[in-house]
Amino acid sequence: MPVNKQTNSSLHPRNKHLNGYDLQKLKKSNPKLKEFVFINDWKKETIDFANPTAVFELNKAILFADYKIKHWELNKNSLCPAIPGRVDYIHHLADLISEDKNNIAKGYKIKVLDIGTGSSLIYPILGAQEYEWDFVATEIDRNSIFHAEMNINKNVWLKKKIQLRFQENSDQILKGILFDTDKFDAIICNPPFFKSREDNWKSSTKKFQNLSKNKEATTVQNFAGHANELWCPGGEKAFITKLIYESKEFKNQLKWITTLVSSKDTLKPLISVLEYHKAAQIEIIEMKHGQKATRILAWKWD
Repeated sequence: MPVNKQTNSSLHPRNKHLNGYDLQKLKKSNPKLKEFVFINDWKKETIDFANPTAVFELNKAILFADYKIKHWELNKNSLCPAIPGRVDYIHHLADLISEDKNNIAKGYKIKVLDIGTGSSLIYPILGAQEYEWDFVATEIDRNSIFHAEMNINKNVWLKKKIQLRFQENSDQILKGILFDTDKFDAIICNPPFFKSREDNWKSSTKKFQNLSKNKEATTVQNFAGHANELWCPGGEKAFITKLIYESKEFKNQLKWITTLVSSKDTLKPLISVLEYHKAAQIEIIEMKHGQKATRILAWKWD
């Protein structure tokens, strides 16, 4: 039976963003953010989270202020990750792979494989900064690989921490990427959630209308995203099922395999597949960031 770990509505205890955004500090780290900051009806500084440019400049400011990043650019229209939620995944993963909870796993001896890193490289950046882990980051989009490489080259300390690999076959996840000599302590993955462009657009429209005060405004995706980042045939259920089967083939080279799961309804069939194939350990880590609930599904074969 899977172990279900419930967290409260706040972020992970080691998350730097437990107390929200310090916009005064963030405006200093990224002056471009200033033009998007305003005083809301409750007399507090904030930004328009329906504006994708504002969201990008906010997250860039966070990386500059808190994670040693000097340069960060995204491939045009790429997914812009929300840093507090992304680093929460990293902290929960650290707890998961640490045999001794009083001695959290750090250092270059920890090797992590990031599936679908995107141009942002967000998980490798956060994992390298917070825990000094080494990463192999994979991607199927050549433009995203190009921008990811630029982000590495313009942040010199990342060169020793992150290796990029291009996945030539978009129907594969681990095949064609893993070398015979590879050994990974964990896999991290934020899979495409939607089944189609239409499903994605319906969700984006609803989210935009909730964020925007102008209900007649044209829908925009505040966190953007390319097709391969947002949808695939069968959605996250099909993608994660494929990851389960491929990870079983490489089980001697992998310890923890983890992935985000957006829909709670997706969990039961995925757990059934893992139990049928006799996964040695299954864990579900529930997370809540503001109004958004998500979870990490993690498993080991041995």
